[in-house]
Amino acid sequence: MKHGISISRAIAAGFFTSVCFSSAALAVTTTVAFQVRATITAECKLVSGDFIDFGEHGVIDANIDKIGRIAVQCTTGTPYSVGLGLGTSATASAAARQMTGGSGAETLNYNLYKDAGFTSVWGVTIPTDTVAATGNGSPQDYPVYGRRLPVQTTPSIGLYSDTVAVTVTY
Repeated sequence: MKHGISISRAIAAGFFTSVCFSSAALAVTTTVAFQVRATITAECKLVSGDFIDFGEHGVIDANIDKIGRIAVQCTTGTPYSVGLGLGTSATASAAARQMTGGSGAETLNYNLYKDAGFTSVWGVTIPTDTVAATGNGSPQDYPVYGRRLPVQTTPSIGLYSDTVAVTVTY
């Protein structure tokens, strides 16, 4: 009997082992690949623009200089130009932009420059009076040098303002 029990156990163990290995042999793995993709296109965005506040003053007898900033973000390798319009005054020119205010019809002359020496007026004519650059994927800052011009009669008391369009061409 001892042999019978041993043989039964051996047969049972062999059956169990073959069932376990048989089910493992039936498992099949299939691999399928798929693509993930994106297309980067040329794009530029105006990230920020600081306004220029010339502050409070009385008689206009000297230049008032202030600095603002523009930040532009373009895709890497994208060439672009930044330009600044003349503002909303109908009588503004490249020589003198104008804030309006006071009694509503009065103006206060100022201008915006690309350089700290106040020699290059910022405009919208590519490549004459704009700033050209190539995008690097990060915001790129550009200073805007503002000067309130003294060659004018002091207008009446009040708030004077203007709105200047920033144009990014790419």
